Amino acid sequence: MDTTTSDDDLLTTEQVAAKLQLHIVTIRRYIRQKKLRAVRFNARNVRIRRSELERFVRELEMDKDED
Repeated sequence: MDTTTSDDDLLTTEQVAAKLQLHIVTIRRYIRQKKLRAVRFNARNVRIRRSELERFVRELEMDKDED
C-alpha cells in the first residue's frame, strides 16, 4: 500500500476540522458559503481535496496578514 500523500488526496470534513482545529460545523459552513470547495458524492459523503485545503489555508493566512 502506498502511503505517500498527493495533492489529490481526499479528506473528510472531520479530518479537515481536526487539521484546522475548527469545529466540523464551521467546515460545513465554509463549504456551504463556497469558501472551501468540496467534492460531493452524495448529501452525506463530502470530501475536500488536500490541494484545496492548502489553498484555503494560504488564503486564511493572507487575510490574517492584512489585518
